[in-house]
Amino acid sequence: MRFPLALTLQIAKHITRNRLQGNARFAMVLQLEPLHTCNLTCTGCGRIREYSTSLKDLVPLEQCLAAAAECDAPMVSICGGEPLIYPKIEELVAGLREQGRIIYICTNGVFMRKKMREYLASAYGPALEPQVVQLLSEGLITDKEAAQIRNADPAARSKVTIKPTKWMYWNVHVDGLEYTHDLIVEREGVFKECVLAIRMAKILGYQVATNTTVYKETDPAELEQMFQFLSALHVDGHTISPGYDYDAAKKDMVKRLGRDPKDFFLTRDLVREKFKDIQRWGEQFTLFGTPVYLEFLAGKRELPCSAWAIPTYNVRGWKAPCYVMTEGHYGSYQEVLTKVQWERYGTKDGVALNPKCENCMMHSGYEPSGALSTSLRDTWVNMRFNFGSRPKPYPASPELTRSAYNGVTVGKGHLAEAKAAVNRELAGAKSAYQRHDEPDHAHETGASNGSCGNGSSPERDALLAKVKERGTVEAKAD
Repeated sequence: MRFPLALTLQIAKHITRNRLQGNARFAMVLQLEPLHTCNLTCTGCGRIREYSTSLKDLVPLEQCLAAAAECDAPMVSICGGEPLIYPKIEELVAGLREQGRIIYICTNGVFMRKKMREYLASAYGPALEPQVVQLLSEGLITDKEAAQIRNADPAARSKVTIKPTKWMYWNVHVDGLEYTHDLIVEREGVFKECVLAIRMAKILGYQVATNTTVYKETDPAELEQMFQFLSALHVDGHTISPGYDYDAAKKDMVKRLGRDPKDFFLTRDLVREKFKDIQRWGEQFTLFGTPVYLEFLAGKRELPCSAWAIPTYNVRGWKAPCYVMTEGHYGSYQEVLTKVQWERYGTKDGVALNPKCENCMMHSGYEPSGALSTSLRDTWVNMRFNFGSRPKPYPASPELTRSAYNGVTVGKGHLAEAKAAVNRELAGAKSAYQRHDEPDHAHETGASNGSCGNGSSPERDALLAKVKERGTVEAKAD
């Protein structure tokens, strides 16, 4: 089956209990944002802009656990910001497991290998030696790191770490193949690090999912190639959602990048065009979405919005009405359920009830509508989909790998032309890169051969402007 039986039964029990209690609205997934600090500046993400005045704030560990207990969602998606920056992330995961939650750690992947090395150091013994040897042979850890794992000091041995369990997924952000993904996250080398982290996680027995947002410029054919590549890596499942032009993201697009949001985000009609093959992908790959939601994305049916089922809790409290739209923060989940005028949001028969909802088809609003449908037909379709055979991994091949690494690895990253100018013609401009020290995790990002410094588009645009003044410069690999 697509989703582990124990997890499926826990979710089914939660739904049944709430329906028997007569609860019309209840939480299915808690989007828990313990911080909004991030090490990347992804295009299309409004979080670090919307909460720019509170980027240094943290939700205390006890408060995070209390929020999870309060809404009692069976699943908790730890997001942000980058959750692996949260100082108490290990304790948070352990606390949520003690509550019996299913956990997704939504990460950009940059710090994953570090966290997994910490796990190895804390748990190392003869049983883990074969994995350490394999990680060494595949270049996923260095000789120095292996020695630190094998000879860990008492502090490393006693550290709380994130251990492999069937109740937790690493949920790695991947928005396309190398060129596209690095362009969207605004830093070269991140795709490569994501793949290294996924490979390491699978060797160590972790469950791994990926999450992908689709934008106007996204090529559906590339998405299919991406799913093939990730399937060949034995990724356990995928979530996918259309990019929505919510206020914070639109404002950032205009102010920071000088771009028209209409050129980047999807309209409802474009969503259906981009996702016309989503049902076929659901048969070929392990998509973590109900077939009812996939039908909605493909334009074959309408669904109401159920944003109340995926509430968000962050440094300001319970965010409402939904994950992307903010019209207030509340002191309790119950207040969100009772005080938000839900009839003002979402759609009815495909017509937006609020102008801000016009182009939204995101999973955070509509996926639970598919899962909670009381239609006998929908219930049967969902059960058959989830309990059916899990799609077989796509066959790995050198050709598939080459197609995935189509960016900085082959000298065609989004900064290739600018760096060629720096390296070959504009020696004086080299200081533009030297002013941005490589981050401490340069080794981990796989960015030692072409990191884009602080990932800022202004840096890239300034260099490309100089290139244009001198004439086009042919790009080459560093």
